[in-house]
Amino acid sequence: MQCLDEQYLGVDCQFGGVDQRKIFALSKEVLPKIGYRERAHLMNTMVPGLTGGKMSSSEPDSKIDLLDGPEIIKKKIKKAVAAPKVVEDNGILSFVEHVLLPASALKNGEPKFVVERREGEPLVYDSIEKIHADYREDILSPQNLKPAVTDALTKLLAPIQSDFESNEEWQKVEKLAYPPPPAPEKKVKVKKDKGSKFPGAAKKDVVAQPDGHVEGPGSAEVNVGKAEEALKNLDVEQK
Repeated sequence: MQCLDEQYLGVDCQFGGVDQRKIFALSKEVLPKIGYRERAHLMNTMVPGLTGGKMSSSEPDSKIDLLDGPEIIKKKIKKAVAAPKVVEDNGILSFVEHVLLPASALKNGEPKFVVERREGEPLVYDSIEKIHADYREDILSPQNLKPAVTDALTKLLAPIQSDFESNEEWQKVEKLAYPPPPAPEKKVKVKKDKGSKFPGAAKKDVVAQPDGHVEGPGSAEVNVGKAEEALKNLDVEQK
């Protein structure tokens, strides 16, 4: 089915992680045999998610979306798993390696990543190897790394988001591709009918008389008779 997506979506190429290599190879082999043209396939490295483990589209906090605003980016990066001195399976460092350094190289002609510090001069990097070395030595701490990544990602995505906001067609496509979840139904609290015999329930058209009995349409439900009769019915011995 995924192979046929290329034909019925009318695409020229398909992009995915290296975990899609087998399905891409199958498409390349099978589609021409059934009369469909061969498409190009692009793959990227699998990177760790921000929450640890694999980055997944079903887990929003594990990734940064192109349309995530500054506050969402800040929140996700702040919550991200980034153990001090540990570079393996570190989603924050993976973003620097596979997104921020290559993007800066495309924009400026050379890779550059700057980490501002409260004390001391900024740390300036042009390679992931140097970043890893400083992170292992705790020269570069998670407390300094996270704000730098947040700032760099926010600046990188700002022009993309600006174009999105001004493009109605793109907004329409985004809603079709990722429809918002339906609003949860509000529970309607049903008031229980406790009946007229419930203690404290109002008795309509019932009037108490001086001797203790009541009169009115609802008197049969509440009338206990005179005090003497009530005590007699309860078989209470009077002394």
